[in-house]
Amino acid sequence: MSLIVSHVLRCHGLNKLTSSIRLVATGTLHKSRSCLVSQESTRNMSYTTVERGTLNNTDYRLYFKNEDGPISPMHDIPLYADEANKIVNMVVEIPRWTNAKMEINLKEALNPIKQDVKKGKVRFVANCFPHHGYIWNYGALPQTWENPEVLDEATGCKGDNDPIDVLEIGYRVAKRGEVLKVKILGCVALIDEGETDWKIIVIDVNDPLADQMNDVSDVDKHYPGLMKATIEWFKIYKIPDGKPENQFAFNGDAKPRDFALRIVEEVNQHWQNLIKRDAPAGGISCANTTIADSPYKINVEAAEEVINKTPEPLNALELDPIVDKCYFVEILQDKL
Repeated sequence: MSLIVSHVLRCHGLNKLTSSIRLVATGTLHKSRSCLVSQESTRNMSYTTVERGTLNNTDYRLYFKNEDGPISPMHDIPLYADEANKIVNMVVEIPRWTNAKMEINLKEALNPIKQDVKKGKVRFVANCFPHHGYIWNYGALPQTWENPEVLDEATGCKGDNDPIDVLEIGYRVAKRGEVLKVKILGCVALIDEGETDWKIIVIDVNDPLADQMNDVSDVDKHYPGLMKATIEWFKIYKIPDGKPENQFAFNGDAKPRDFALRIVEEVNQHWQNLIKRDAPAGGISCANTTIADSPYKINVEAAEEVINKTPEPLNALELDPIVDKCYFVEILQDKL
């Protein structure tokens, strides 16, 4: 498919969604696996964050703590907030309508959230008309890992070496570092540079519509146009950076809740193998403070020292106005 990119204006909050599209949800379920990792009791712990360094700069880090001290958001926050009802925890990396490409840092101890860096500069995603920044609260499920050495049976591609991505579609704009309890609705499978990059579609359990949202088919009923906009967003968001259009497995069709739950169970199993050293870490820091049977477990004092060695927080740097530039992407196939 050929595309043309042109930069024209600045867009400030352009977020009108296109008309709704019905996405077919089908798929084969995979056998469920039980949890094998022993985690010390969290006692319904709440989580706080600690900012270090300078926002909008390469040294910015956002660390996590529970009531006992520092933790890793990837390893120490449980996947399930309510396993019986399949309610999971989501770590918010990027609030809706923002552009800074924040992510859980896999290589550093305690896996703080940091901004992605390209060519020595912090990365911001381009605004592809009519979207401004990310169009959902974007984040990850803790205690998951898309193993780059394992071929995904559903897509035929290996994993992308990250925790599994989450798109939270509720009305509220979340905050970076929030830990939300969310209901899984379905998933789509992005194929990003030949790797499987699942996107799990969820809604905050406290959202007013949460009780009415039980599967991916409910998204178009209550959020007409959002699924179509989601597929479009992921297809084109890297084009202004000179990269080709992304592709999706299953022709971009969304898979239902049960399918998504099986995918989550699989990537949780991959993480369990990682944290027990049954799978090669491949540069991922597995330091944690709560996994009782993990060889990577460290004490609170060592975890505090990790944070204390980082730069003190300073006032955020002013954003370059170029972050607001809007790109218009024309898909020529529509004219053929």
